[in-house]
Amino acid sequence: MRILISGASVAGPVLAYWLIRHGFSVTVVERAPTLRKTGGHAVDLFKPALHIAEQMGALARVEERATGTRRMTAYAEGARRPVRADLSKVFGAASDRHVEIMRDDLSEICYDAARDDTEYLFGDSITAISPEGEVRFQRAAPRRFDLVVGADGLHSNVRRLVFGEESRFSTSTGAYLGVLTLPNVRRLDGELVMHVGAGRTTGMYGARHLDEARALFLFRSERELDYDHRDVPRQKELLRAAFTGMHPEVDRWLEELGRTPAFYFDSITQLRMDTWSRGRVTLVGDAGYCPGPAVGGSTTLAIVGAYVLAGELARAGGDHERAFPAYERAMAEHVRGSREVALGAARTLIPSSRLGVQGARLVSALPPALGRAFLRLTTRSARLYDAMTVDDY
Repeated sequence: MRILISGASVAGPVLAYWLIRHGFSVTVVERAPTLRKTGGHAVDLFKPALHIAEQMGALARVEERATGTRRMTAYAEGARRPVRADLSKVFGAASDRHVEIMRDDLSEICYDAARDDTEYLFGDSITAISPEGEVRFQRAAPRRFDLVVGADGLHSNVRRLVFGEESRFSTSTGAYLGVLTLPNVRRLDGELVMHVGAGRTTGMYGARHLDEARALFLFRSERELDYDHRDVPRQKELLRAAFTGMHPEVDRWLEELGRTPAFYFDSITQLRMDTWSRGRVTLVGDAGYCPGPAVGGSTTLAIVGAYVLAGELARAGGDHERAFPAYERAMAEHVRGSREVALGAARTLIPSSRLGVQGARLVSALPPALGRAFLRLTTRSARLYDAMTVDDY
């Protein structure tokens, strides 16, 4: 049985690995000419994703590439002194199994897990999909596949072709995200430096195995911003307008926008679809049920979704009419929960006052036992994802 996957970031290669393990023939098409190295931000992997990585034989590499962030220094806008927190306490209390890793590193690890047994078509994209599985490509000759899976992210091409325009399914949170790669001028070693103000938060961090650093920008806008998701100059203009003058250090980060080797910008948007499947086509990860980038857990959700989809197809003997509904039932509760905690996380990450920073002060000051109790009540994201259970396929 031949299955085509669109997208080679995280969900696509994880799905390819498990489909191959179950005996399916897999082709992955990716618009980029090579495996993407976009300078993406760090992502969180919680217990179920780490368990799946362990089954893939990839856990050691994941842990080896962990960012190693252990401390936070946060400056409230207008305050004279920073707040410092021990993030090892925060992570340890929020989840008993957690790894923070750069998205690019995770993508490479997932790709390596099954690349020798997967056909990859780089530098190409799908232009049409017929109900019978006939697929037309921008460059390659048309081919027929038994099933097609969109694992191509928030702005999914497969979803647009099969279900319609993104605007029909997307719900903006009113928040925006920017990430740029810049020199590690602070020589950060296990430290996250943040500046927090009403309606905007920014931070710089590195990873123990990288020479460069990342600057992450999160902000809210009362009106929907006018830009195209491929118009990088306009996106940089919006970021400058939101953060210029916040702090001299932040202004220095913004100066790197003109020479950064990698830049990312997008709205923090949720997808809400009644179904992720139509005929021979289904969606996985952010393409089908993005809870919102940068608000915690979407990568874990994508990995779990890929594992479940492959497992249900194997259980149904490749019969998509049985497997796709079973996949959606298995993921429905996880998706609903992730949407709820993502909205709360967005409010916490971009506070409307200085209370967010004061929360960090409280956590760092509490004794370990009380700190764990406090964080278990407040870090809903970690508790939600750690509690996810899936069948052993």
